[in-house]
Amino acid sequence: MELTRDQQEIRDGRDGETLAKVMRSLIMYGETFGATHMVKVTGAMGHLVTSFGLSVMKPVQGLMQELIDNGALSSQPFTVDPRPIDKNVPSNLIQDIVFKVMYSRQAYYEKQLSELGLLSGDAFTCTCYMDEIGNTPSKGDILSWAESSAVVYANSVLGARCNRNSGIIELFGSIVGYVPYFGLLTDEGRKASWIIELRTRTLPPAQLLGSAIGLRVTEEVPYIKGLQSFLGNELNDDTKAYCKDMGAAAASNGAVGLYHIEGLTPEAVELGDSLLLPNANTYVIDDDEIARVRKSYPCIWKNPAATPKLCFVGCPHLSSKQLHDWTNNLEAALAKSGQKTVRIPTVFTAAPAVKDEFEKTPDFAKLTSMKVILSDICPLMYMNNPKCRTMPVITNSNKLRTYTTARYHNDDEILALLADGGIRNENI
Repeated sequence: MELTRDQQEIRDGRDGETLAKVMRSLIMYGETFGATHMVKVTGAMGHLVTSFGLSVMKPVQGLMQELIDNGALSSQPFTVDPRPIDKNVPSNLIQDIVFKVMYSRQAYYEKQLSELGLLSGDAFTCTCYMDEIGNTPSKGDILSWAESSAVVYANSVLGARCNRNSGIIELFGSIVGYVPYFGLLTDEGRKASWIIELRTRTLPPAQLLGSAIGLRVTEEVPYIKGLQSFLGNELNDDTKAYCKDMGAAAASNGAVGLYHIEGLTPEAVELGDSLLLPNANTYVIDDDEIARVRKSYPCIWKNPAATPKLCFVGCPHLSSKQLHDWTNNLEAALAKSGQKTVRIPTVFTAAPAVKDEFEKTPDFAKLTSMKVILSDICPLMYMNNPKCRTMPVITNSNKLRTYTTARYHNDDEILALLADGGIRNENI
């Protein structure tokens, strides 16, 4: 790999052996993917995917301490994925014991994050790019991130440039201020090898459209046509939320790190069909295809007819607009069923800063009166243990469905279940 003088000197130990090892790790990472040189990280902030103080992750914590002890701190402030636990989220005694053992080093790890350069004690969210958090990259910014749902959003909706890095590698990029130049950082790597022709009669659920795309294109770049007729040409709160959820599903059901939407996302608006590779494949998505993808999801509950014990809404974290919409839609669904409170314990999740602003509005009192818990937890990390894995949990998140035993339902079905209290038929 061709290095600048500064990069070469860091590698050779000018700033100490620890920083030299960080640089050498990035060089090996880049060379694995054919990178010929490195580029400067220009985004104002980093973002870390590892937010959990698991007791089995002592090697990671040991690495973090070596970085801290030798002054190899992040050159930019960073945000981090959500915390794995929240005492306000329903759990039983056995689950509490499991959480206490699993995340016994949470406080210690958070202290390490703070020493490395964490933006603040409330900078825990997978949607760091929202205005309330303040880690919103600009078009063309070079990032060193790893969280899949944040990477695909930054690349697609914001026009920033970031590869789907691994945990810790993203921290290394923030420490030295450089990342290897390959993949989605390059003009050629951002071109689309798939044309997605959307031919549905109505706007499909974002979670299902993203799932269909991810399952078909895997890690390649799709160029979506036909979605503009439903979403329009403006990246407003509603379209951003739709893109957030669609991208998260595509990134988890496949490995999509970038998508273009004709007439909407910044590079598609600027470059149009020139983003298409000459031999791009075509995938037609109509109502039958959406239905086929939905029907393919397995229910891996021990008892498929079990009454749900918990519901998570918000993976990735909900936006402020989504919080208000869900609150009002849930109020209407409960009223229609003659109910005042949810029939299934329910948790809405949002970034701490979004949550704080929402709590100042009348809708927060409305939400709590319906017995819904508002949390900034990571539902995925809550579910990833033997005791929670056996619970019949429902969600509107395709990402949570993919990585856990949670059962997927679309938004309307979730509202009906929260008002009704159980799985009523095979279609819900």
